Amino acid sequence: MTQTNETLALGIAQALYDKQAEAIRILDVRGISTVTDICVIASGTSAPHLKALQKATQSYLKSDTDLRYRTSGESDSGWVLLDAFNVVVHIFAPEAREYYDIEALWTGAKEIPFTPNNP
Repeated sequence: MTQTNETLALGIAQALYDKQAEAIRILDVRGISTVTDICVIASGTSAPHLKALQKATQSYLKSDTDLRYRTSGESDSGWVLLDAFNVVVHIFAPEAREYYDIEALWTGAKEIPFTPNNP
């Protein structure tokens, strides 16, 4: 099942939400970034929570049989990145998110609204 970039990002955001990720944002960086179209950014509360968020994202990405992705970083470092080429997912510990302030890189990006589906 191949999805549009926006649908993929929204699905990832829902998977993160379902595992209690915090401060989820989806930024459309087309025209700003030369490496990706959409960034999904979320926070976890601890290294085990970051790992759970990473696994939830990987499970969602694996559900699309045509999709390839790679992972960088470890949950213990406070930052995990999952790169699905047109959609990049950043999962941060709150301190790392504040320190790297990745959202500032994308000033001017359009935010894609995300309304979670509650089970």
